[in-house]
Amino acid sequence: MSASSSTPAPFEFVLFGGTGDLAMRKILPALYSAHRDGLLAPEGRIVAVAQNEFDTASYLDWVDASVRPHLMQARFDENAWRDFCARLSYVALDASQPGTFSHLANVLSPTSSRQIFYLATGPSLFVPICRALAQAGLALSTSRIVLEKPLGYDLASSTAINDAVGQIFSEEQIYRIDHYLGKEAVQNLFALRFGNVMFEPLWRREWIDNVQITVAEELGVGGRGGFYDQTGALRDMVQNHLLQLLAIVAMEPPQSMEADAVRDEKLRVLRALKPLTDEALHQNVVRGQYRSGVVRGQPVPGYRDESGIRTDSTTETFVALKAEVENWRWAGVPFFLRTGKRLAQRVAEIVVTFKRPPHSTLGPTALWAGPNRLTIRLQPDESIRLSTLAKRPGLGMTLQGVSLDLAFDRFFHQDRMEAYQRLLLDVIAGRLALFVRRDEQEAAWRWVAPILGLKTEPRPYSAGNWGPAQASALLARHGTCWGEEEN
Repeated sequence: MSASSSTPAPFEFVLFGGTGDLAMRKILPALYSAHRDGLLAPEGRIVAVAQNEFDTASYLDWVDASVRPHLMQARFDENAWRDFCARLSYVALDASQPGTFSHLANVLSPTSSRQIFYLATGPSLFVPICRALAQAGLALSTSRIVLEKPLGYDLASSTAINDAVGQIFSEEQIYRIDHYLGKEAVQNLFALRFGNVMFEPLWRREWIDNVQITVAEELGVGGRGGFYDQTGALRDMVQNHLLQLLAIVAMEPPQSMEADAVRDEKLRVLRALKPLTDEALHQNVVRGQYRSGVVRGQPVPGYRDESGIRTDSTTETFVALKAEVENWRWAGVPFFLRTGKRLAQRVAEIVVTFKRPPHSTLGPTALWAGPNRLTIRLQPDESIRLSTLAKRPGLGMTLQGVSLDLAFDRFFHQDRMEAYQRLLLDVIAGRLALFVRRDEQEAAWRWVAPILGLKTEPRPYSAGNWGPAQASALLARHGTCWGEEEN
């Protein structure tokens, strides 16, 4: 399903947006790590493409200055870095001008059987790049195309991009990347559910009270203000990351871990999401926007005071909502999704709250001590924690909560593979299971469409808090609270 130890295959990796932030922070560091660990074929080449008028030597200077700060210094190897840079070359071209793609064709091997085109660009360039590749004779049956999120801005634009790209590349050649699917803890969610017989019988409405999925950030929009103001938290996080996590939590056991077996089951969940009526939008969706506040002891500006943001912007930087999966396994179980910027803590986690005992045989403390919870922490410090009850030493039957922890860093001593490294190795190897299929993506867009249509002013919240008060009220109406409010 993911990176294996088989002999690495030769490849040509073409990185559009090769001078951009994503390339410097994520893609090139991931490729370097794979190179350092001996997971790339010696013949593998990386060709960066951008508009900047660099030659390869000046591009390598740029890379050395821009990528090094994002490498794990504890595992940095100067010789490996030098050899990795020897794989790199640079081609300057305008992605919107098909005639310039001849420069790229001239540096690629006409006999390569594994050419990968990674589009680390805005979605407006996806179709022009794919058409220009076809015009230059580079869209071969063995080529692979990697598309970054967001793939469009709504269902219509996503469908238009998919239609146009699909005229050039088959579905089996298209890798729609969602880096959350490459995280070790998400992989462990599959192992937890389908490799441990104790959990699967409990993974249903009879035993689970609610599921919470949170992806919280301390950072603001930074230098992405112009982009973010056209996107917002719903498009940036909910439509892709959070709904993919929901689908993995709620899916039926697949017949195997082959790509379509996994993606078929995720699709069934996305199609079973209860449609959002006007009443549900009013009651079960909270949109927020951060104001000035304090994060980690430092004052930070409000969203409308950030560079590139309109002073009257109604773009949401926070979303909390209730979703329901209408099938026999999950009917009646609320899934609470939450994401936002400038929140109190950087954390991504899934919290599965089990139902309380129907009768307190052990006295009132069995109810006061709280329900059992399974917490899958995705970041930081990936871990799985099961909250249970135990008797406190001494006279009487007094219960208190205790946790059974699996912290990956303590148990597994080898270094974890970062999400982008795993996913890039999967692209090179031709493994699709951790990438989003078109019908999954469009089902997600279809479900969030009513929220995109909301024109209401987002609720304000101070930076450094957990979002608008209405997000807590959403859970209180269902007799529960967010995980951090338990403490």
